[in-house]
Amino acid sequence: MEVLIIFLFSYLLGSVPFGLILTKIFLKKDIRKIGSKNIGATNVLRTGNKLIAILTLLLDISKGGVTVLVTKIYFPDLIYLSGLGAFLGHIFPVWLKFNGGKGVATYLGILFILSSKLALFFCLCWLIIAFISKYSSLSSIISTIIIFSISLLENNFELNSYLFITFVLVIYTHKLNIIRLKNKTEDKIKL
Repeated sequence: MEVLIIFLFSYLLGSVPFGLILTKIFLKKDIRKIGSKNIGATNVLRTGNKLIAILTLLLDISKGGVTVLVTKIYFPDLIYLSGLGAFLGHIFPVWLKFNGGKGVATYLGILFILSSKLALFFCLCWLIIAFISKYSSLSSIISTIIIFSISLLENNFELNSYLFITFVLVIYTHKLNIIRLKNKTEDKIKL
């Protein structure tokens, strides 16, 4: 029973669409009708409001991290299930008819609790790739691949399995971005 409760708690917290909520409250706009129509921080940045984009990023990171941290304290054997629940909640939120974000910020928050070393390395990779390429999507995809690859050195089956699933889902959520990158039509970001 506790497995189901932890998964549902994590999924529902992960489902909170902070990008949508913040842009509606502060900008009086529906982020789902702007730019890529995605609810995440990169698309919120396209509104021109960096503060709301940063706040969205921090809240999306926090919902992943807080979910796994609470689970780690009370049910440490269920941290990977909790992380997966929060991650799936962000990508497939019940409140938005299962049409959510890419999951990268939530993934990062979860990763900080699972392995702060890998999380910091993810940030470093993401920033370097974004600085060079100017593509958030490419940075996210490559950084996720790098983190999964490095995690294989840790010889932790649960962590490796979790990072493999999230890596596959990050690729899935970026499928249109991959097509746009291939066609050279992907929007660049301004850091």
